[in-house]
Amino acid sequence: MYVKMLSASVAGVEGRIIEVEVDISSGLPQVSVVGLPDPAVRESVERVRAAIQNGGMKFPLDRITVNLAPADLRKEGSAFDLAIAAGILCASGQLSPDKLEGAMLIGELALNGDVRAVPGILPMTEQARKRGLKRVVVPYPSMAEAALLEGIEVVGIGSIKEWGSLGEFVDFSVGAKLRVHNRERAVAETDDSDHQLDLADVIGQQQGKRALIIAAAGMHNILFVGPPGTGKTMLCRRLPSLLPDLDDEEALTLTKIYSVSGKLVGSRQSLIRARPFRMPHHTVSASGLIGGGSIPKPGEVTLAHHGVLFLDEMPEFSRACLEALRQPLEDREVTIGRARGVCRFPARFMLAASMNPCMCGYYGGSIEEKPCTCPPSAIARYRSRMSGPLADRIDLQVELPRVTFRESKSDEWTSARVRTKVAEAYERQKLRYTGSGVSWNSELQGRLLKRYARLSSEAESLIGRAYKLLGLSFRAHDRILKMALTIADLDGRDRIETEDIAEAIQYRCLDHSYAKSNA
Repeated sequence: MYVKMLSASVAGVEGRIIEVEVDISSGLPQVSVVGLPDPAVRESVERVRAAIQNGGMKFPLDRITVNLAPADLRKEGSAFDLAIAAGILCASGQLSPDKLEGAMLIGELALNGDVRAVPGILPMTEQARKRGLKRVVVPYPSMAEAALLEGIEVVGIGSIKEWGSLGEFVDFSVGAKLRVHNRERAVAETDDSDHQLDLADVIGQQQGKRALIIAAAGMHNILFVGPPGTGKTMLCRRLPSLLPDLDDEEALTLTKIYSVSGKLVGSRQSLIRARPFRMPHHTVSASGLIGGGSIPKPGEVTLAHHGVLFLDEMPEFSRACLEALRQPLEDREVTIGRARGVCRFPARFMLAASMNPCMCGYYGGSIEEKPCTCPPSAIARYRSRMSGPLADRIDLQVELPRVTFRESKSDEWTSARVRTKVAEAYERQKLRYTGSGVSWNSELQGRLLKRYARLSSEAESLIGRAYKLLGLSFRAHDRILKMALTIADLDGRDRIETEDIAEAIQYRCLDHSYAKSNA
């Protein structure tokens, strides 16, 4: 007898429908799985056999052929176990296929028949909804995650023992009630832990705070350079408290990424509204930072999608990691090529970084401060760890001096106040770029930049002189324009004035140092 079940896999961060065809015919007892299965899928035969037997049902002693279609795509993971088991039970007459018509089955089987959660439930469920399927059957621990989407019925299953004889299946009406309850709870939950850090906690550093506000308002990459104890890390860690929450589309995309990464577990199965803040250790590998593996998985840059990737002490990261950042910083996505095909992960993030001016950290200080002990060769070697092309991709490069005693008082730069100002600038950008595929000023390129970056004649003259005197690249020139546009947005203006260009230029400290060294 032949039956067809529906399951799913994940490609990148998107779901993919997989048809599980099961045919039972007379012959020697044998189970064959075809359709480019990987080892985990081949091993599912033994898991399914033990689960069916320990679930109180009979495993057919006939020739069983399982085909995973489309056959030209490689099938990976254990999400097909439940669909394979259901197909075998339906084909052998132990379960009615009518109850499973129009349903997608996702889950890994334990040997005792329990159904375990698998990563990627949310994108799989979304794909089922796009295909017009009526319901999705998932493990109980994954119900809240699947229920984040409207328009599809979510049914939970804890063990195949819940499948009675001759098709007595779990009550779908009960599943529908659970779906509504879980969805309301899941969408309402938001993690506000990052918003507890307040910009007012940072003492002094008015220029650094101003640069941070500009970076937040336009999602510009930012680098703080300064000696130890000047507040570089404190400033960067307060970025999430300045950024507006994700909209519905952004929240769904980010939640899908965390679903694929297996990070939506327990009470975290909710729609992520707060922008992510990722802070990897400097010992992270290139594949851990960018993504990769034999089965490509998202890296830190993708987990920071629509949020902030913070690299503390940037030169301490390996050269391979830093250079690997160049492509996602420019293209806003990660492309991983394998013999099996190309996998793409979204990576629209803001890079925030900090570094000392030298190895000891005190280069360039005044006589009263602690003197630098690094020889010139060590300073040059330390700074060369971050290449020119990478530095060119960082919009704001800000030097932070030591805080004086007079500055050691709190000020009125609270996160709540700044967050309101940033939200107003963001709304201006959303309105301006409606239908263009651009959300922030930092994403403008080519014709769009020329179209929206309208300069006064004096501002155009100033940036032309700066281009020659500082030896700017075309990329640095464009990034100054984007920063100036954000400064204008913060002031509620559409046209870029001279003071906007002048302020943007002063945030390019590495360009200034390169210009001095070449003078």
